[in-house]
Amino acid sequence: MNLDGLACRLTEVEPDLYRITHLRETWPSQVCGNALQTSQNNFKNNFRALKEIGADDRQDGEMGHEPSPAANNSSQRKKAEQTPLRIGVMASGSGTNFEALAQAILRGDLNADIRLLVVNNPGCGAQRRAERLGIDVDVLDHRVHQDREALDRQLLSRFQTAAVEVVVMAGWMRIVTDGLIEGFPGRLLNIHPSLLPSFRGLDAVGQALAAGVKISGCTVHLVTSELDSGPIVAQAAVPVLETDDPATLRRRIQAEEHKLLPLALTTLMPRWRQG
Repeated sequence: MNLDGLACRLTEVEPDLYRITHLRETWPSQVCGNALQTSQNNFKNNFRALKEIGADDRQDGEMGHEPSPAANNSSQRKKAEQTPLRIGVMASGSGTNFEALAQAILRGDLNADIRLLVVNNPGCGAQRRAERLGIDVDVLDHRVHQDREALDRQLLSRFQTAAVEVVVMAGWMRIVTDGLIEGFPGRLLNIHPSLLPSFRGLDAVGQALAAGVKISGCTVHLVTSELDSGPIVAQAAVPVLETDDPATLRRRIQAEEHKLLPLALTTLMPRWRQG
């Protein structure tokens, strides 16, 4: 498939998950090859042998799920897939990924409805973007909560009240606890500015530059109790240039994040809807 000048490859990496590795067509062929080889080497010990497939090449009853009436009834399945995905978003900073999701919805690229944004820094850029876009936003200042568990109980309560199906951590700069993870099992996503499993944690861009890598990028993954270690859903690679500093590399990675996050949600939506 092609998306905004990107060549995309969709491969099944786990029974429920996909990795999308997409490389700019304008890169030299050697750089593209190196990027793909880097991605494959990173994951060869973590994932089974891959085959290229389409998003709908699965059969009813795969992944240990018994065929359901909805899965067997094409009209019901299509109706479920046409219903917008109800999303909750968590953000701490400027909110560019949050707005990228909102703009993808407005363009019709993502069939979803952002029911609620929660921010932990009052007055942050993400909050201002939500107010401008007319999207409901709650402020849960972590500084006034006793601990992480107390904050996550409030997050879970707000998202459940908003009836969201999926929660996206779009620049949420707090470690979440099992209370929130278990509240949305398999439906809590994070986007991280590196090609995981490389450069987990804080300042991933700085880590990549310090390591001298030639390829970096971003990863959408499911959230687990181990930091930045959940199953990988999608990745995008970018070259690291000789002239890069943290600001220039971060901008290049962010541009890919804004495309990758809506694409990852669109890819996973049919599976979520089929249970």
